[in-house]
Amino acid sequence: MSAPQSMSTAPAHDATLDVARIRAEFPILSQKIHGKRLVYLDNAASVQKPQSVLDAITDCYSRYYANIHRGVYLLSERSTTAYEGAREKVRAFLNAASAQEIIFTRGTTESINLVASSFGGSTLQAGDEILITGMEHHSNIVPWQLLCQRTGAALKVVPFTDAGELLLDEYQRLLDSGRVKLVAFVHVSNALGTINPAKTLIDLAHARDVPVLVDGAQAVAHLPVDMQALDCDFYAFSSHKIYGPSGVGVLYGKQALLEAMPPYQGGGDMIRLVTFEKTDYADLPNKFEAGTPNIAGVIGLGAALDWLNALGLAAVAAHEHALLEYATAQLSAIPGLHIMGTARNKAALVAFTLRGAHPHDIGTILDREGIAIRAGHHCAQPVMQRYGVPATARASFAAYNTRDEVDALVTALWKVKELFE
Repeated sequence: MSAPQSMSTAPAHDATLDVARIRAEFPILSQKIHGKRLVYLDNAASVQKPQSVLDAITDCYSRYYANIHRGVYLLSERSTTAYEGAREKVRAFLNAASAQEIIFTRGTTESINLVASSFGGSTLQAGDEILITGMEHHSNIVPWQLLCQRTGAALKVVPFTDAGELLLDEYQRLLDSGRVKLVAFVHVSNALGTINPAKTLIDLAHARDVPVLVDGAQAVAHLPVDMQALDCDFYAFSSHKIYGPSGVGVLYGKQALLEAMPPYQGGGDMIRLVTFEKTDYADLPNKFEAGTPNIAGVIGLGAALDWLNALGLAAVAAHEHALLEYATAQLSAIPGLHIMGTARNKAALVAFTLRGAHPHDIGTILDREGIAIRAGHHCAQPVMQRYGVPATARASFAAYNTRDEVDALVTALWKVKELFE
């Protein structure tokens, strides 16, 4: 069976976004790969960067770069103002109550490790339980395993259905043990696209006086996130997932919890006074930002939030949802292609297998067509084990993707199918 000649009579772009204009803001998208137009569909791993973000980083390094918080000269003051201005942008984006609740890290992974080491290490003990879900990224599994090894606590896992939806009854049953001292769950699964019912999960935990950490790495570029509405205790995400540079992350934490937690690392800028006898720590947020940070990267994140806010997250979400629905329908029409994760609420990614073709072979062949997808276990090996597969192929969408690109993906997958029949 060969591919259909035409897969869409619908317009190429969602009416609420000028996608052609958006694409023109991303220099990397204008190139060709193996002589073919680049179709970048690995946005769940990392999104590309608009020119305004590149300019903000270049501007920092070329016009006013200096170390922050420490100099009394003009360059240092400008860098400090820009860096702290980015913190305020993050606070506003998350609707956090205070900029003191925004801690800059190297990424979601470090943000989670910070909570595990500082909060977990100072509060958990033998016999306590940490509750996570079966669809977590390794970054929201391994830090808790290490914490359990150090403290004698136990890790408990909430299962999910074949469709990729959490079993809420089981979640409540595990909470009711009376031993759970922390819940940590992913807001949006990077392997399935499932949007978990975050507010419900948080409220159920809080009803039992259990604090909650949310891994928001896959959520912040696709969904509105409001810390005061969600009422979670910690929320973590990475700059590179939201059109900003890599090497920068955010940890939101409720101020009272952060003030009670011991420092995660020691060094410069997290102190008020150091003697050989003792150290007095700085106030929030500096207490958790030891050493010289990624100054230009944080400023780049601020520029990325400006860019996304100008587009409007609601319009981006609508555009991506339309792409997801279209891609799901077109991929489902390919015989032997199985979509993994069919939750009722999904974000902008689709993971799949194709009978007879290993995902790595799919990814390699698609690359020759100029199409970049992810193939592998997506740092979520327990999810692969749940479905009995070693890996999947994953296409994920961003504001700059189009239906034409979905059509290119589907056409290329028909070629893969014909190769392996």
